[in-house]
Amino acid sequence: MSFQAVIFDLDGTLVDTELLWADALRAYLADHGCACDKTQILDIVFGRSWTDIYRSVVALQPVLASVTAADMAVALRAYYIRLRDQSDDIVIASSSRLLKQLAAEFPVIIVSGSPRADVEEAVRLLEAEPHVRFVLGAEDYAPGKPAPAGFLEGARRLGVNPQDCLVFEDSQAGVAAAKAAGMSCVALSRPCAHPQDLSAADWVLDDLARFSVTAFERRAAAE
Repeated sequence: MSFQAVIFDLDGTLVDTELLWADALRAYLADHGCACDKTQILDIVFGRSWTDIYRSVVALQPVLASVTAADMAVALRAYYIRLRDQSDDIVIASSSRLLKQLAAEFPVIIVSGSPRADVEEAVRLLEAEPHVRFVLGAEDYAPGKPAPAGFLEGARRLGVNPQDCLVFEDSQAGVAAAKAAGMSCVALSRPCAHPQDLSAADWVLDDLARFSVTAFERRAAAE
């Protein structure tokens, strides 16, 4: 099993932002009269597209149905930016290095459930503009993960077969989407993250510094 193109997830895979987004959403909901525990918020946020998150928020607090998804995204982003600016470096350094290394050999794209503007901002933060062919954000495909639409659209735009793509993910929904697309998947399991069942991935690593093309192909050949 080899591959011809690489697809990275963003939040939790390249940048350590999912917990920040969860804290931002929790604060936003608290300011709108809805007190939620952290586990409940993490279940809403992790590995899901903004469209799905918005629907879950409205179901949780129906009064927010009068707020459009676009307006809520703007408001929530303001909460997120305040938290991000108080945080340490959010770049996952080993993942960023791997992206740049792989881009020297393969076309690399990012497929995220975040709004495209946030994905593009993260690419600049990663200093990965020369290495990423293009990005897909939440508005570029539907439905979101665990459906395979985003990964299939990425493969289509690259002009490669889905089975020739290798995906790097960190969430159960993302792994499910990659496998539903017929793609190989390496999952990043980080102890600080919300627990996820990543067992459907072809390889689970606690640090992408441990990944190599040779090791991946050796594992694939042995299966």
